[in-house]
Amino acid sequence: MKQTRSHSDIVDALSLQDLCRFCQAEETWVIELVDYGVLEPVGSSRGNWRFVGASIARAKKAQRLKRDLGINTAGVALVLELLEERDHILRRLAQHEAL
Repeated sequence: MKQTRSHSDIVDALSLQDLCRFCQAEETWVIELVDYGVLEPVGSSRGNWRFVGASIARAKKAQRLKRDLGINTAGVALVLELLEERDHILRRLAQHEAL
């Protein structure tokens, strides 16, 4: 696990194996999330993939959807896309109402 500062709990990137441990998920499932476009790793091959920022948060959210609701990978991808679209619309509405 790579840290941004010494003696810090803030993580700026996770390897595939570290992300699996962090999310308590199987490697094959994380690879499926990449295949569905849910996660976008940095790096050209699985051996040097690094997951940063939004991908780490999305992976954790995806794991909760799978665990708590029993949603398959395609369903997780759809739900996350819809949640992000809803958040975007709510932000735009809040900006409009502020005018």
